[in-house]
Amino acid sequence: MPEALLWAPRAWLHGAPGSGQARPASRGDAGTLAEPHAPEPGWHDAVLLRAAADGHWSEVTAGVATPPPGATVLDGPALPGLVNAHGHAFQRAFAGLAERRDAGHDDFWGWRDRMYRVALRITAAQLGAIAAHLYIELLRGGYTQACEFHYLHRREDGTPYDDPLALASTLADAAGDAGVGLTVLPVLYERAGFAQPALRSDQRRFAASAEAVWAMQRELNATARPLVNAGVAIHSLRAAAPASIARLGELAADLEAPIHIHVAEQKQEVDDCLQATGVRPIEWLVRECSIDARWQLVHATHATPAEIDAVAECGAGVVLCPSTEANLGDGFTDVPRWLASRVPLALGSDSHVTRAWREELRLLEYGQRLARRERNVGAAPALGLPSTAERLWSRISGSRGGAAAGFDRWGLVVGARADLLVVDVADHALVGVPPSHLLDALVFSSPGRPWRDVMVGGRFVVRAHRHAAAARCAARFERAMHALWSDAR
Repeated sequence: MPEALLWAPRAWLHGAPGSGQARPASRGDAGTLAEPHAPEPGWHDAVLLRAAADGHWSEVTAGVATPPPGATVLDGPALPGLVNAHGHAFQRAFAGLAERRDAGHDDFWGWRDRMYRVALRITAAQLGAIAAHLYIELLRGGYTQACEFHYLHRREDGTPYDDPLALASTLADAAGDAGVGLTVLPVLYERAGFAQPALRSDQRRFAASAEAVWAMQRELNATARPLVNAGVAIHSLRAAAPASIARLGELAADLEAPIHIHVAEQKQEVDDCLQATGVRPIEWLVRECSIDARWQLVHATHATPAEIDAVAECGAGVVLCPSTEANLGDGFTDVPRWLASRVPLALGSDSHVTRAWREELRLLEYGQRLARRERNVGAAPALGLPSTAERLWSRISGSRGGAAAGFDRWGLVVGARADLLVVDVADHALVGVPPSHLLDALVFSSPGRPWRDVMVGGRFVVRAHRHAAAARCAARFERAMHALWSDAR
């Protein structure tokens, strides 16, 4: 890939561009890249960005008043691409199709049973079509890396594929078609609940032991696909026995890659964990698993102040999924406490009922406003952070947000992968907005098409709102959806 030289009229920089390493932790250290006079986090004018031939930033310099010869002048302010830290691609086929209630009560568990029916029907070819369309949607929503919490392992009848990576490879192929980065997280999944030693029949495609998960992770990383890396995951404490979790921990003792787990998403899950173990789920993880900075706790909706403090002490991160948590009726997490704790935070679109990080941040804040009957809950004027959008954005972007995908560097910093978003200031929601309030308007103004261009690994995959494969992938997606839902009533 040839070197690219870009000049942005404004760009959001996270500061400290010389710290950490650039590439996924599972691929080894990229070396130390230092740059003097690190800029303060926030907006900077006249920013020169140089993407090296390896697809990583080799120069990020603010205050370059005149674009140098040969530089591509961006058509708007630049933001880093965001990591989508949690998602299940196959569930995109279910978005919008579980919004009817035929009985007296509906909740997460009823939704889950209906979702299983989709999981049992979807073929490998349909999964590829759905994932490719989804990944283009994620790019257009401002995500340049997707973390796939991958537990669809087996054939429709529950028998293993000849190649254990058949469906993981399908997802990687789809990500390649779209041009998005992908972190595959094979999931340990072996039982239906704390008191149920085996899977239910409608969970038969999910079965994977600790050894199988470890082998999938190693093989995925060994393939060295461009823009693809792999970690490991545990579905939840209810879906994996303590001995199996411990075994995966032993195998992954020296793994420099992320470890994800669903935890404390539902009140019933917390109650069941208390009954089975005597402690709450996050308490159990902290006590039994020696969690560290590799660990990403997905949802953590029902966390106590003491548990939040314990997570902060361990250095683990938390992945919030506001649109799915709202869609499923999970409840509200304690956002102010998480923000005050300095726990690394990331966003995920999970079931993909929405596919844009602006909507996730908006819903995250609006949920707190409704629960607390206050405004600008996420702001911290006492800390010099009066903008809710800027404070939330600062916490879920940059290297802290990149850690969920196994990156020690992320954002517009030297050594990070050369990903960026170019804001279309002509978008109807942004016209006339003062530059100082651009992030406020991006998050809290009406929906629109704010990303004019999207770059991944030093290459533009969306240019002037156009993705070269979008029409082809949308047609495949439509055919897959028709095959899945032609008998829907």
